[in-house]
Amino acid sequence: MSTPDSAQSTWTRWTTIAPIVALVPLPFTWGRSLGTIWIVIVAVLLAAAVLAAVHHAEVVAHRVGEPLGSLVLAVAVTVIEVALIVTLMVSGGSEASTLARDTVFAAVMITCNGIVGISLFVGAMRHHTVTFNAEGTGAALACVITLAAVCLVLPSFTSSVSGPEYSGSQLTFAAIASLCLYGLFVVTQTVRHRDFFLPVDRADYRPLARANSGQEGVEQAAASADDPLTQEDDGEHAMPPSGREATLALVLLLISLVAVVALAKVESKPIEKGVESLGLPHAFVGVIIALLVLLPETLAAVKAARRDRVQISLNLGLGSAMASIGLTIPAIALASIWLPTDLHLGLGPTQLVLLAITAVVGVLTVVPGRATRLQGGIHLVLLAAFIFLAANP
Repeated sequence: MSTPDSAQSTWTRWTTIAPIVALVPLPFTWGRSLGTIWIVIVAVLLAAAVLAAVHHAEVVAHRVGEPLGSLVLAVAVTVIEVALIVTLMVSGGSEASTLARDTVFAAVMITCNGIVGISLFVGAMRHHTVTFNAEGTGAALACVITLAAVCLVLPSFTSSVSGPEYSGSQLTFAAIASLCLYGLFVVTQTVRHRDFFLPVDRADYRPLARANSGQEGVEQAAASADDPLTQEDDGEHAMPPSGREATLALVLLLISLVAVVALAKVESKPIEKGVESLGLPHAFVGVIIALLVLLPETLAAVKAARRDRVQISLNLGLGSAMASIGLTIPAIALASIWLPTDLHLGLGPTQLVLLAITAVVGVLTVVPGRATRLQGGIHLVLLAAFIFLAANP
């Protein structure tokens, strides 16, 4: 049986090799019509490059510490997302005009309902209830809702341009406002109120359990304190990587991002053809991109939730949603100057309803600072509804 050190060494070796191997097929696939075998190979290497990129971002994040670490992960994911969107918009023709909107909206639904929901559900299944800091999580949720309203909702109601899109000046305002709000949140999270985004000590909630459940609540709290599952090494106490390791991870992160951009360009046409052959609407391409990009974040969030560190899971989920709007939309707005298609950002009626329900449910989940598997299940049902309606509008 391998030791943790050997397992970690194997994982590190895999993520070191993957970004380099991902660059190998480019001379043989760039600008060419690919057969099935090459499509599969490129897809596997693209997924490997995404996973490797987020892993190396996690190494850098561990070096800089929490909550700045969650910010590093969110920015890395956003760079990958922007790269995939731009490459597909360049090659997608007129149908790609809504790709940025579909991808960003899918990312919001997956993070706010998928990552948040599964984190709450897994954490509550293992620890009965989960606790988190309502101040920080509520602030993050408020930023996500505001960014979604400015960038995805208002374009459906403006009248300067026909269709669900902003005029040039309106798009500039939305991009600047998004960057300012995101920057304000970053300062709040990492400088002024850093403690709002740190994991909450479960002991702080034991008096509440006693008041609600009498002796039974006391016994449950005591049992939770003695449960070895709540005393696992949460990874935060592990020694951070050295400066040399962090530098190597940063270099490999950049290589991984280059591989992701290049392979996404190669794979763009096969992805669109695959969606079309399955009879799915073109908007489902955005769902596929968001699922691929957010898979590593989801795994990291679930891992944190299993260790009763749901605050980190929520930081990852809501931080990714915020970065997906606050950074992706300005980047796409800038890129739209050179893109050959219009940029339609406004959501449709079904999407608006799903976003409104997600906002209301999110507020009700965050306010108490505690959650059970019920709250997690509600968010997961909303995610299922979004994916089903995206495939079958």
